[in-house]
Amino acid sequence: MEEVIVSSVVNELAAKPSISDNGQDELAECLHIIGGTCVNDDQVFEADIIVENGLIKEIGPNLTTPDAATVVDAKGMLVLPGGIDTNTHFQLPVMGTVSADDFYSGTKAALAGGTTTIVDCVWDSPTTSLLEAYDKWKVWADSKVACNYGLSVGITKWDKTVADEMEVLVREKGVNTFRVSQEYKGLYMLDDGELLQVFSKCKELGALVTTLSENGHVIEAKAEELIGLGITGPEGHAMCRAEEVEAEAVNRAIVLANQARCPLAVVPITSKSSAKVISEARRKGYVVFGGSVAASLGVDGSHYWNQCWRHAAAYVTVPPLRPDPTVPAYLMEHLSSGDLQFTCSSHCTFNADQKAIGEKDFRKIPHGVNGVEERMPIIWQNGVHVGKMDVCRFVSITSSAAAKLFNIYPQKGRLAVGSDADIVVWNPSASKTISAKTQLAANDFNIFENVEVHGLPVAVICNGRVSYTEGSVYATPSSGRFVPTPPNSVYVYGRVEARDMSLAPQKVSREPYEGETVSTADTTDGKQSCHETPVKEENVLPTQVSDHFHQRPPTRAGGRNMQESSFSLTGEQFDDRKYSRPSSRVLGPPGGRSSGLW
Repeated sequence: MEEVIVSSVVNELAAKPSISDNGQDELAECLHIIGGTCVNDDQVFEADIIVENGLIKEIGPNLTTPDAATVVDAKGMLVLPGGIDTNTHFQLPVMGTVSADDFYSGTKAALAGGTTTIVDCVWDSPTTSLLEAYDKWKVWADSKVACNYGLSVGITKWDKTVADEMEVLVREKGVNTFRVSQEYKGLYMLDDGELLQVFSKCKELGALVTTLSENGHVIEAKAEELIGLGITGPEGHAMCRAEEVEAEAVNRAIVLANQARCPLAVVPITSKSSAKVISEARRKGYVVFGGSVAASLGVDGSHYWNQCWRHAAAYVTVPPLRPDPTVPAYLMEHLSSGDLQFTCSSHCTFNADQKAIGEKDFRKIPHGVNGVEERMPIIWQNGVHVGKMDVCRFVSITSSAAAKLFNIYPQKGRLAVGSDADIVVWNPSASKTISAKTQLAANDFNIFENVEVHGLPVAVICNGRVSYTEGSVYATPSSGRFVPTPPNSVYVYGRVEARDMSLAPQKVSREPYEGETVSTADTTDGKQSCHETPVKEENVLPTQVSDHFHQRPPTRAGGRNMQESSFSLTGEQFDDRKYSRPSSRVLGPPGGRSSGLW
């Protein structure tokens, strides 16, 4: 069979309908990817791949091209598992507007960046039930997605109804991840008691909790203070969210989750301090995962002080990007070493006129930046291209680790026989300069403007069809699929049971106590006051002495009342009957001895 280069593949496939009358995907029923270097998170090998009916049917060297197969030439290229973006916010209603990218434009941009599966977060009003919110998001997504998607559901309040709906979502709706927020006071924020309840319920269900960690109380107070000082611009957004406050919230979330023995993923991580907290917690054995975000791996927060309000506002996101220019390299090093485990884009875009809602008050600027299209190229540029990580680690932090967290591995995140045919043909030598003019995302600004990246996807295969190549997306609306995420991921819960057993409270076996028990003073309601000091019997003066000498009762601590006279006509002293210590010779009294040589 004559080999077909990627561009010809696209022309041939684009002319076909995306879905047949019987609902089966007819695009690229059979593909033969030849000559590429295949990369998994644990291996690199030369092999061809044959794809049939949306699955990887065969992997091996020099495979025979099946009849009617379309050939994708990957010579000199890397062949990777499709990227998985663990946190997006498409079509999100916020502050009276809706984020610029809907599920079609957002997932088109994802495909252009090498991502074949996104996990969108369901954030709805606390007055909306979790099941209603889930159904709303699923209707929005099913009619538009160009790539595969899963859903993570945000918990915005706590009561029995929420707990019951969480169980339905896990058991029946394909959701294994719930998101909580420690900020957005009065809207999404949960207090520590509510967080502990959510953690306990997720542990019971075998679900993972992801958290947006900041301190809503501190943010509110500091923001009010800054507004009072006349600081209303985007710089105020960063100034009211100090790095140490983010780190405190991360640590608090980890401690609370650990008390419930519930696995936790903190995402996104934008600061050195938070990355350090997660790294130290993992070294103590805590079951916690950390995910960084494309924005904090490619740019820094110095832009908040830009003289152009529109430019500065475009970078407003949560947690804020930090002005320290060494943060991107620091976080990349933590990803490379394994101290952080996965990445996301937190893609939530707004146009300039939407950001302008907060023109006179930074608290009203919608939060969010782009990144779903740029995530993998930015990580390749600042990780692999500069020698900080190898290609296997790149696959892990952009795909495999996420697949394991969401319990869809090796269905996703791996090149293996039987796995889904979500595949990226990656050219490590290709380069481009990022620009809002050429992006596929719908917003009018790109925070990575003029950043040059090396390493790009040249062809993206999703569900067995070539969906993107050479700058064009050929996937149609609703050609993506919902991916159920089952509970009890081995990667997440694999050591929780053993950890529960090792840390379980143990009762101490001892003989019953047979000694005397002090009698406690009763208050008017028969209970001892928590402010009263128990009276020890040995400190109480003997009754006969007390009756003979004293007209006033002992002090509350059992000592002699110093206002009571100790005089008696008989010469008897009140402590005559107390045991006295035998006399002892003092050899060296204070002040020195009175004899000897001076």
